[in-house]
Amino acid sequence: MTIKTQIQTVVVLLALVLAAGACTKSKYPGFKKADNGVYIKWHTKGAGEVTPQINDLVTLSMVYRLEDSILFDSRTMPEPLTFPVIEPTFEGDIYAALTLMRVGDSVSVAFPADSFFMVMARMPELPEFVKPGQPIYFDMKLVELKSAETAKAEERAKMLELKAEEQKKLTDYIASNNITTQPLASGLYYIETKKGLGKAPEAGDVMQVHFSIKTIDGLTLYSTEGNSPMDIEAGTPFDTKGFDEALTYLRKGTKASLIVPSHLAFDSTGRQGIVPPYTTLLYDVELVDFKTKAQVEKEQAAERQRAEASAQKARKEEADKIAAYLRTNNITVAPKSSGLYYIETEKGTGKQVESGKKVKVHYTLYNLSGKMIQSSKESGQPFEFTVGQGQVIKGWDEALTYMREGGKARLILPSDIAYGGTDRGPDIPAYSTLVFDVEVLEVLENK
Repeated sequence: MTIKTQIQTVVVLLALVLAAGACTKSKYPGFKKADNGVYIKWHTKGAGEVTPQINDLVTLSMVYRLEDSILFDSRTMPEPLTFPVIEPTFEGDIYAALTLMRVGDSVSVAFPADSFFMVMARMPELPEFVKPGQPIYFDMKLVELKSAETAKAEERAKMLELKAEEQKKLTDYIASNNITTQPLASGLYYIETKKGLGKAPEAGDVMQVHFSIKTIDGLTLYSTEGNSPMDIEAGTPFDTKGFDEALTYLRKGTKASLIVPSHLAFDSTGRQGIVPPYTTLLYDVELVDFKTKAQVEKEQAAERQRAEASAQKARKEEADKIAAYLRTNNITVAPKSSGLYYIETEKGTGKQVESGKKVKVHYTLYNLSGKMIQSSKESGQPFEFTVGQGQVIKGWDEALTYMREGGKARLILPSDIAYGGTDRGPDIPAYSTLVFDVEVLEVLENK
């Protein structure tokens, strides 16, 4: 072999070694890439013997963070962080990492924050504080592991225990309150405390009902006390099966107490954070009055006519109200062809707002009487939207294109380029002219 050939061989071998090194180098310093794509750093090894499988239940201590800030810390939670292992949502996520761990193991895992927020958390876009491609780190310790079969068996045992406990509480409650009324075929206890002498509502009638709900342990969940009776349409499901059944027994003036076992309420699921599984509910109910379906339809027709007449009156008077507002406020600016009055109060010096650009603005909304209706400044939450995409009323889409970053303007928007004939509540009835003070804080780069 010639010296030249030897040199060439050494150069090739060196290139191969460097290439191999480049391929194995982690893109997260200090982390090694596992065979399943997880970038992982091991801190401590536990004494566990098995690794989690799909559907197994894991209990973790978990912190996830960006390089400069902690986003979540399970140690601040009142209950341990427990959840089932699922199929990875993307290569190298925390579920893939969990399948490498044993009880007692402590690790850190790294992957792009984009993947966490937009794939795992299913957010439509990245939070403002996250940069595209920025890494996110999960510090995890596997505290406990239960197989799917064990977890299901424990859950079944717990449900049976809760069901037995419910039955005991129900028996004790009936005994301690000297209740002799027998349950109906459904299991509902319907105890009439005042007999109603009026007629019984028919399907479609609107009942005016006072009622309260509490658990058999005495926790009040809801009550109409101090408020108007609730309007409930007869024959239409409204609340629990037990309550809905009881409504069919009421006549005008009837008062009744109900004992609703869980199979007629929220059964084994309960209401998260409100009603535990297998909880018996207690109701007090009174049918104050009811309107027939025909009466309701007649009142609704009259209300529609009143609203339409009011809207048409507002439509006829809108031009005069705008003219009066302009005179009172010494506004001489001519309207645009759309009817928009654009009054620049401070010229912007930054980027020009254009259709298709995303902007961040502050605004305050008034009616023509000068009443402030809404303000992003008061709430401390600037409003973001993309101009020209129909995300806001027409007048805004037009007016913002006249502005630059840092600019301020007052906009007077006739109803044609605001909400038109749509009633938006007492402050913005149909055919309302709107007045906005708008400040363009930033023209954002579209992602």
